[in-house]
Amino acid sequence: MSAAAAEDQSASSGFLGWIERVGNKVPHPAIIFLGLIVGVIVLSAVLAWADVSVTTEVAEPESTTVSQEYEGGTTNPSLEHDPEVAVPDYELKTETIEAKSLLSGDGIRYIFTTAVQNFNDFGVVAVILVAMIGVGVAEEAGLIAALIRKMVQVAPAKAITFIIVLLGGISSVASDAGYLVLIPLGAAAFASLGRHPLAGIAAAYAGVSAAFFVNILITPADGIITEVTNEIMGGVAPQADQLNVTHNFYFSIVSTIFVAFVMTILTERFVEPRLGTWDPAERPADAPVDHVPSGDELAHESRGLRLSLIYLLVAVAIITALTAIPGAPLRNPDTGEIFGNSPFMSSLLFIISMLFLAAGLGYGKGAGSLTGSTNVINAIVKTFNGLGGLIFLMLLIAQFIAFFNYSNISAIAATQLADLLGRADIGALPLLVGFILLVFVIDIIMPGVIPKWAIIAPIFIPLFYNLGIAPQTVIAAYRVGDGPANVITPLMVYLPFIILVCQRYRARAGMGTVVAMMIPYTVVVLVTWILFFIAWYLLAIPLGPGSPVHLT
Repeated sequence: MSAAAAEDQSASSGFLGWIERVGNKVPHPAIIFLGLIVGVIVLSAVLAWADVSVTTEVAEPESTTVSQEYEGGTTNPSLEHDPEVAVPDYELKTETIEAKSLLSGDGIRYIFTTAVQNFNDFGVVAVILVAMIGVGVAEEAGLIAALIRKMVQVAPAKAITFIIVLLGGISSVASDAGYLVLIPLGAAAFASLGRHPLAGIAAAYAGVSAAFFVNILITPADGIITEVTNEIMGGVAPQADQLNVTHNFYFSIVSTIFVAFVMTILTERFVEPRLGTWDPAERPADAPVDHVPSGDELAHESRGLRLSLIYLLVAVAIITALTAIPGAPLRNPDTGEIFGNSPFMSSLLFIISMLFLAAGLGYGKGAGSLTGSTNVINAIVKTFNGLGGLIFLMLLIAQFIAFFNYSNISAIAATQLADLLGRADIGALPLLVGFILLVFVIDIIMPGVIPKWAIIAPIFIPLFYNLGIAPQTVIAAYRVGDGPANVITPLMVYLPFIILVCQRYRARAGMGTVVAMMIPYTVVVLVTWILFFIAWYLLAIPLGPGSPVHLT
């Protein structure tokens, strides 16, 4: 048997081969959610038939009922207002939660009459469309790729690994750019320095994917996860303050830098030495040469970056004027605050999208990649076309969450699990660590950030909330569990492309090559990041502005 055949056979056997075979049988996420919707409908009928219910105590703020006189002498005692005291008193009320069948008359009417409204009320779709306007134009104009190229070029040779890993983490704001641009650049940068190009691929891939759901910037995924969480919290604790996109901002920034250091040390101390010295003879004769802009392209790129900076500064100046000046419209009109409960914070995702749009327009005009308003609109339309599958998935997710909440399955399950875990008395922190490991395992067969959260959140947000754990803390734990398995799962959509890039430098490279190279990142990042999360939790450092670790 040839060496290539032996390598192919080893890549398809053993544990990794089993993961690949099982992963290939997992259906499309849309089919999974259709199955989950059918499962919720059937399960709701079974639980309602069995008269399943739970009785629990709920803390509710006391309110004062007032009467209002109407013309004709009638009285309507239905207007309520909060007590005049600064902090209202709470009283415990006993509440019985019963399973509601979706196959009953009321349930069937609910399914048919709310399908459109469920989707209409699902704010995630609007968040996606608004966020991707700016990011899509910037990416289509070539700004993201140009920034990555420029930053890699000016990076000191000794810091190139850290720069590539950190850029990978930042590039998750526009994931295609990270995978499609930074990974080939990582290989080219390492090769140009006489280092093993596969180590550059590993560092870039780890940076983009192993900590995908943290960033030093607010990303569209932050907005989507926030909206999904608020949808669920509306049924769990309507009186609780809604989360905003900065609920994990501090944790996300520090995690990005921490994980980048961990992956840099791992690359230089273990992964690269294990690969050994690269022999250019391993590269196939017909391997494509990485495109490096030169001549007129570089001149256009430089002009684009200069004009992009000018457009961005103008946009920032406008936002600053609308925010910083006393009495500005983006301040809270009552308190004058900028952060916390203010129009600025409520519109932050829109502001970020508009900043990307301004920078993208400036780059497109300077580089000549976007000429005229028609090209700009076409760039936005192209971005929206690529979201068609995701929007359909959101339609199904909206129905699943609505049906799940209507049936009271989540409330019953969360109440019973909370009682069980409360009696177990193992503490909140071990539960959070177990949750991280659960997310890690699920990520192997479902790498997507949003589909996983849509399945997990309706169960665990109420469960942890009933145990006194804030939803922003649960999301922080979710971020830790979500990333490390991305670099080894065979279901990663960019895996074929990464294998192709590896084959430019090692002819016989395959999936086994990539997975074996990335397993150390999965193990080390998972362990060190869990320890980092535990330290953050024990120190009770706020996760973001106005986002404490514990419920207050």
